[in-house]
Amino acid sequence: MLSRWSRAIAQISNAGSQTRIIGFMNAQNTQNYAKVAAFTMPSSSDSIHNKSDNASNPTVKLDKLFWSKPCSLALAKDSPLRIEEPDYQGIRRFFLKLMLFYSKQSKSIRGANVVYRRVITQADKPAIYNVFNIEKTFKTTFSLLVLHMWMCLRRLKEEGKEGVEFGQYVYEIYNHDLELRVSKAGVNLLLTKWMKDLEKIFYGNLVAYDAALLPEAGKDDLSNVIWRNVFSEDGESEPSDAARRPVQAMARYVRHEISCLSLTDKEAMFSGNFKFSSLENPPLISTKP
Repeated sequence: MLSRWSRAIAQISNAGSQTRIIGFMNAQNTQNYAKVAAFTMPSSSDSIHNKSDNASNPTVKLDKLFWSKPCSLALAKDSPLRIEEPDYQGIRRFFLKLMLFYSKQSKSIRGANVVYRRVITQADKPAIYNVFNIEKTFKTTFSLLVLHMWMCLRRLKEEGKEGVEFGQYVYEIYNHDLELRVSKAGVNLLLTKWMKDLEKIFYGNLVAYDAALLPEAGKDDLSNVIWRNVFSEDGESEPSDAARRPVQAMARYVRHEISCLSLTDKEAMFSGNFKFSSLENPPLISTKP
């Protein structure tokens, strides 16, 4: 896997500047998978946080994070972040029906667009880099995107065949968006080969994460996989003492989100009306009377 990363990074380095590459994963409006299901995500407080907000936050105590009891991630009915299906009436609805706007496939594609937007928003938040002390590079941003894609796809599989089919829409939107972003970053001549390398990394990570959660897996297996996929830059088999705490904290975060997603109902998952747990630094609580 590290050799594939080396080849991929080498290809990108030859194709464009490092600044353009690191920036290609920044949250933007997700490209639609089909015109008939065209959908634009509105701006909301669920988007990227201003980095200046993080400066006023207290230092995170990693050992205290992600021990809370799991709960559903579904958005409340009155949440301003909810995305509702458009309910057109009259002649407009008639013509949209003729165009298959309300078909099961079109509804699934619109929902998958929202799900992917939730994923990429969480993976690109400055807070996730600050909390886990990760430098924002192409590798870390892509690895965090894959990690959150895996968590969502894993949850969707719990819905059986319907969930697997819906997950395929999410993956195709992710893959299409990734190709556009890589192309905009300056990779043109080697785009096909580079996308194949990223696809191998994607599926390799998914297999490793799944294996780390098997009943027979060791208690540190998930931490070790996260270390290799997200944190490690040189292929070390074990994290240093300084890196161990954020790696273990991320492993707790992943287990916590998986449990929360399992408690999130089908409607929320298929419509994208859920939100990953907040990663902002918690406020200090005074112990003085």
